[in-house]
Amino acid sequence: MLASGKTALSVNVNKVALLRNSRHLDIPNVVRAATCCLEAGANGITVHPRPDERHIRSADVYALAALMKEWPQAEFNIEGNPFHNLMDFVRKVRPHQCTFVPDSEGQFTSDHGWDMSVDAQRLKPLIDECHALGVRVSLFMDAIPACIASACEVGADRVELYTEPYAAAYGTPAQAAQLALFAAAAEAAQSVGLGVNAGHDLSCANLTDFLREVPNVLEVSIGHALIADALEFGYRDTVQRFLQCIQAAGRGQ
Repeated sequence: MLASGKTALSVNVNKVALLRNSRHLDIPNVVRAATCCLEAGANGITVHPRPDERHIRSADVYALAALMKEWPQAEFNIEGNPFHNLMDFVRKVRPHQCTFVPDSEGQFTSDHGWDMSVDAQRLKPLIDECHALGVRVSLFMDAIPACIASACEVGADRVELYTEPYAAAYGTPAQAAQLALFAAAAEAAQSVGLGVNAGHDLSCANLTDFLREVPNVLEVSIGHALIADALEFGYRDTVQRFLQCIQAAGRGQ
């Protein structure tokens, strides 16, 4: 676990599984990929097992849970929709953290946070169940400061800010406004006692600027950009590059 004031890097290995699933072979191997990332200094592993198993499969979740027992200093984060298949994994595996994401079945990728005016009462008993199992809960949320407090009201421990709007604005005149919005959302979360995670389309290009401006981010979950870079640089060098980005923002280990 990281010391206070640091940002953890959790590597999402979904895209490794997606490539593997294109053939009837166990190449590339998801557990091996996770091991390489952990050996390179990653602070955790994330998976998002969707109901159709188009990338991470049930067997991968259990194999990775077994691997993580060998890495007690690292965290296992399982994300997904708690009204689909997520809770079965949480009950059996008891990861360090589960991230509730409001995906529809078959959705291409996560593209919005929870609407707490609609979902709060359905989420609360599942959050309570996770806590009874000893599992921390993070809610995937849009960076709307006025809506953040509702995540605390249903008992969440953290929010994961959906960062695609920032990534899309990076390098454009809209970048500063997006950073200000995310900083305000993080401050709103922290003011009510919520920890702040972040993820979606973060990359080596945009990560440092995000962490410099958005205060006290506890964890970034990065998959697509990291695995894409690993095709060019390898797992070890790629993880080190992302850790250097975190270090450059003053949030390193």
